[in-house]
Amino acid sequence: MLEELLIHKPDDPIQYMIDHLKKNNDDAPRICVLGPPASGKTTVAMWLCKHLDAIRISQETLLFKEILALTKEAKAYKERKQKIPNALWANLIQERLSNVDCIKQGWILEGFPENQEQAWMLQSSGIIPRHVVVLYAPDTVLIERNSGKRLDPFTEEVYHTTFDWPSDPLVQQRLVKPEDLSEQEMSKKLLEYHRNFPGVFQLYQKVLKSVNADQPSVDVLSQVLTYVQTRQRSAAPFTPRILFCGPPGSGKSLQAALIAQKYSVVNICCGQLLKEAVADKTKLGELVKPYIDNGYPVPDNLVMKILAERLNALDCMTNGWVLYGFPRDIEQGEQLQKSHIIPNRVFFFNLPYESIMERLSQRRIDPVTGERYHTTFRPAPTLEIQARLRQNPRDKEENIEKRVETYYRNVKELEDFYEDAFHVNADQDPHVVFEFIESCIIKPLPFKKKIKSL
Repeated sequence: MLEELLIHKPDDPIQYMIDHLKKNNDDAPRICVLGPPASGKTTVAMWLCKHLDAIRISQETLLFKEILALTKEAKAYKERKQKIPNALWANLIQERLSNVDCIKQGWILEGFPENQEQAWMLQSSGIIPRHVVVLYAPDTVLIERNSGKRLDPFTEEVYHTTFDWPSDPLVQQRLVKPEDLSEQEMSKKLLEYHRNFPGVFQLYQKVLKSVNADQPSVDVLSQVLTYVQTRQRSAAPFTPRILFCGPPGSGKSLQAALIAQKYSVVNICCGQLLKEAVADKTKLGELVKPYIDNGYPVPDNLVMKILAERLNALDCMTNGWVLYGFPRDIEQGEQLQKSHIIPNRVFFFNLPYESIMERLSQRRIDPVTGERYHTTFRPAPTLEIQARLRQNPRDKEENIEKRVETYYRNVKELEDFYEDAFHVNADQDPHVVFEFIESCIIKPLPFKKKIKSL
């Protein structure tokens, strides 16, 4: 890192080091340990921290061991015996996880999120766990455990009078009974947990593993460790963030579909995403609707909000994504970067003007079935279908010319912005194009700032 500082000489060295750590901590653990009261979350979280050299974050550490900007406000709720708002918890966690130790060493989040609202808030802040461990046991077992729980105030380790009593007499002497819940209060807490958990499960199900906590602790810890050391994400060798740029008709949507199918990444067309927001009648969709209905360009700030929300969703963060239709100019590219949406593979599709016109101007659509045809490459199978085919106004030659002219007016600056991008000859068989793109994803070029053509 010192070498990087000497070479780049950033204006803000601290922020540069934080950004550098964020880019180079792909192996740092990001784990949530969840479960009902008395299921052993603290024991598992502390053991993982020791084993993985990660930072443990819990309600207790946030309120009583950290000096954070929002700690005082959260403590005030606690002192008044009021429930701390979900948003305040989320902000506390975000503040703590942005510290350099969490970025470098990774983190174990114990007992968070407690409900779906907290999970959404964490996710919208960019806090995406790689692994979620959920401990479970029968309620009767949990109630019994709760009554016999003892705490070591020095180490914060949790013991039990029946199931896990320490052998060291000195430890035995200093154990204290925590301010635990009565059996009635414990039952209420369990009911609340069972009511909230399905929403959390729904959000994290692709990265979640349930572990039976009603077994010897060594078996629980072994199963948890085995799971958090797995790295199954997608078939790709890294989490792909792929961007396709190219003129209309260059085959971006086809190649995105092929990549998504093979590597299980999320296929995102910016234009389709805007239409979905309108169809779903979201708040942002309502703002976008007048522009789409009247054929006007949607303002960049609205596009960015919808796009950022989608790309920060758990499936995109976990499996990766392939995006096309945005950015179309350098200003949009800079907005992506400011939103910390940085692709790790960028492809520019090159296609001669004549080929663009041939591909687009001869496209036709069947208004009955929605099926697409091409008068040369994929003609309608019957005269009946051929007679009812229609042409999208966007595919008229004069409209194609305007779209192509707009693309080439902006593409040079965009190519300079993404200087390490790959350039693809899109004027050939789609499977040949796919093979080239795939080779660049799996085996990136060993040098930079040079154009690789097919």
